[in-house]
Amino acid sequence: MQPNGGELSPKSACGFEGEDAGMLHMSLLEHLEELRACIIKALWGFGAVFMLCATFSNQIFDVVLAPGLIALKNTGIAGAEFIAIDVTEQFSIVWLWTPLVASLFLSAPWIFWQVWSFISPGLYERERKWAIPFVVSTAGLFILGGLFAYFIAFPFGMTFLFGLSRPSPVVPKITIDNYFAKFVDVMLGVGLVFELPVLIFFLTLIRAASPAFLLKHSRYAILAISLLAAVATPTADAVNLMLFAVHMYLLFFVGVFAGYLLVLKREGRRFPWRAFVRWMAAAAIVLALCLAAATLGFGYHLSRHWPILVR
Repeated sequence: MQPNGGELSPKSACGFEGEDAGMLHMSLLEHLEELRACIIKALWGFGAVFMLCATFSNQIFDVVLAPGLIALKNTGIAGAEFIAIDVTEQFSIVWLWTPLVASLFLSAPWIFWQVWSFISPGLYERERKWAIPFVVSTAGLFILGGLFAYFIAFPFGMTFLFGLSRPSPVVPKITIDNYFAKFVDVMLGVGLVFELPVLIFFLTLIRAASPAFLLKHSRYAILAISLLAAVATPTADAVNLMLFAVHMYLLFFVGVFAGYLLVLKREGRRFPWRAFVRWMAAAAIVLALCLAAATLGFGYHLSRHWPILVR
């Protein structure tokens, strides 16, 4: 009973008032049951996409080989090619692992939706409105990371490595098993690294971190990112290490910026978007002028492959 003689409301009787009233409170068994249901749904969706990709395995494998073939061609070494030295190598790579990796990227929106379905009961009601932005951003960044790896990081890294044999009589004969292992490492590694802004934003959302704290200790974050890039890089050369590390630094600060926007919204303040857009437009104009000067005055031209600007 309350001091005024009235009965406690169900929310206040459980001790959940204010912000806590919007949360769903589940027992441990209910959490485990919810986790089981989300995993099963994610697997069903992944399996359906896998069956679809399996019917186009040859076409997808041609896409997988494309950056490697470009890298071999760029070496200018006659006879450089991909080979298979095991009886089951082509079957396992083309018909099993290739559609498996493709399915992981294509089913990413559905998988991340199931992840959100599991964690959303532990959030406040006002925070559950982030469902669609969460799914779009996580799946979009994962796919964007895969595209960055496919069109820039992987071809550049392979071209650099294959080209190391130019002064010697060694002819690259790369097994498709070895090539595919490197391809998957780079694609999944970069795809996961591109989730860094979402991770930082989520930590800010649940108040486990703040943009001010992250900026104050950014030197430790840069050190950790450098170590992570060294582990994630499939080769030990400095060129590929920097290719991985630089974009991870940028992603870290993008995540901090997104967290800062969230903090401003919580405090009822607005970000000076007009000034920000003006500065970004000025930077774009300067970049365009530099590209024009490089192409018109110094004989450079734009290329579809990395590096984008070549003589």
